[in-house]
Amino acid sequence: MEQLTPKQIVTELDKYIIGQDKAKRAVAVALRNRYRRSKLSEELREEITPKNILMQGPTGVGKTEIARRLAKLVKAPFVKVEATKYTEVGYVGRDVESMIRDLVETAVRLVKEEKFEEVKNQANDIANRKIADIMYSKSKLVKSEEPTNYKEILLKEVIDGKHDEDIIEMEMLEAPKSIEIMGAAPDANLTEMFSGFLPKRKKLRKLSVKNARKNIIAEESSKLIDMDAVNEEGIARAEQEGIIFIDEIDKIAISNGKGNGPDVSREGVQRDILPFVEGCTVSTKYGTIRTDYILFIAAGAFHIAKVEDLIPELQGRFPIRVELKNLTKDDFLKILTQPKNAITKQHIELLKIDNINLSFEKDALVEIARIAELENESKENIGARRLYTILEALLEEVSFEASGQHPMTEVVVNKDFVIRVLAPTIKEHDLSKYII
Repeated sequence: MEQLTPKQIVTELDKYIIGQDKAKRAVAVALRNRYRRSKLSEELREEITPKNILMQGPTGVGKTEIARRLAKLVKAPFVKVEATKYTEVGYVGRDVESMIRDLVETAVRLVKEEKFEEVKNQANDIANRKIADIMYSKSKLVKSEEPTNYKEILLKEVIDGKHDEDIIEMEMLEAPKSIEIMGAAPDANLTEMFSGFLPKRKKLRKLSVKNARKNIIAEESSKLIDMDAVNEEGIARAEQEGIIFIDEIDKIAISNGKGNGPDVSREGVQRDILPFVEGCTVSTKYGTIRTDYILFIAAGAFHIAKVEDLIPELQGRFPIRVELKNLTKDDFLKILTQPKNAITKQHIELLKIDNINLSFEKDALVEIARIAELENESKENIGARRLYTILEALLEEVSFEASGQHPMTEVVVNKDFVIRVLAPTIKEHDLSKYII
């Protein structure tokens, strides 16, 4: 993160997200401020907390993608939650505290993956030797027929992957059974907690050398790393670098100041979220975590409710507010062509598997962008997701007929192709101008 200035962060986000410069600038500055804070004295660092961000804009314009790409850019623990899935304390449903536990789980998993990568070569060597030993012990060669260095030859062949498809029999640890309490659904956290007290059972299994190697590497990696240190680092990383994206926060706002019916529970959820955004201590199975320095990014369309309908205390904890704009025809055209993971590129690569060489002409992309803008204006505005709907309809016949059994076939999508396939949609828009 040290080398990424706000401008560089925005440049990286531009590779995947079109437009929404204000939102990108806001998150870029928030991320850089984390690095700046880490360079201060401990006394001053304690006083500086993240400036949480509230994004307002319709669905499909990039709110979630900005936050997700931001976290991925700096390998920060990230969780996306939906405010509507939580219920006020005392109601049946998911409690707000679970978002913090989810963040810690994500952080611990990230650290574990990094530590596994560090010991991967060592674990791989152990796995190859164990497999060679199993194959050597089960060898059908008579001792007198074996070359003097047969075990070394076998080990080299295993390392070179010559036996990857061979089947061997080996003992493996059984996965702990799910723990169910009084008819409730099995709980993964309880299962993991109690599995430490239960004896580990092994089971004889037949599997390919390739799969056996994966299992042994995972088992040996766990032995080579200090899990207590992993948990501590996971907690620290969640505290200092964690990002929680709270989507659909407008759905728990109380519109027009009403407080009857389900609105009471909505306000309760807001009040339950408040302590975590303000900063508190939460107990998890990995240890306690302070939420003071977690960056919270909230988002919502705010079509019916307004930002002002959130409780004042919660509004005050999101001082940075950015409004994301509706996508235009030009935006759609850029989305179809510019991002690294552009949807057109995805379709081209998918159909190559079945020997279809798909290509899009510029006039076709312009027409698709035009239709996407019209669809969002005349129907529900679903942002960039409209392109998925249009392209799936456009390429349905091509995808259905492709089987991979024929030589490479050229399919060129031009404007005429788009108009012919999407004629019903285009006709609907043509007729709409005559309807008052």
